[in-house]
Amino acid sequence: MDKYTPEKIKKIKRNEIFVFGSNLLGIHGSGAAKDAMSFGAVRGIGIGHEGQTYALPTKDHKIKTLPLEEIQRFVNEFYDYVVQHPEFIFLITKIGCGLAGYEVTQIAPMFKKFVNLPNVRLPKEFVEHLNFQKTHA
Repeated sequence: MDKYTPEKIKKIKRNEIFVFGSNLLGIHGSGAAKDAMSFGAVRGIGIGHEGQTYALPTKDHKIKTLPLEEIQRFVNEFYDYVVQHPEFIFLITKIGCGLAGYEVTQIAPMFKKFVNLPNVRLPKEFVEHLNFQKTHA
């Protein structure tokens, strides 16, 4: 079992959930959101679990990037969902670091409490940044 989310996810197992950055309109037109369409993401639904995906908003209804505080709120809600669903393995992509325009250093800390969850795979860059922060605190 891999401890990191693969860089490019082409197929997933039945118990895996592809977690991607979305917009609140649920357009899913490019980036990881477009990839999510092949795993069951639903146009028009920009937040939550659909098919084998979980949409985590990083952009608003006007496709403008959300402030970090709002993304953090959605990440916190997602954390609760992950804890309540140990039957799934959540493959978290580099949410917010593509089309939303944030840096790993801005987003990775939002996922700090996910590191020790057995049913979560984080991007290698997130884990490396969190480990660097821990050793340089």
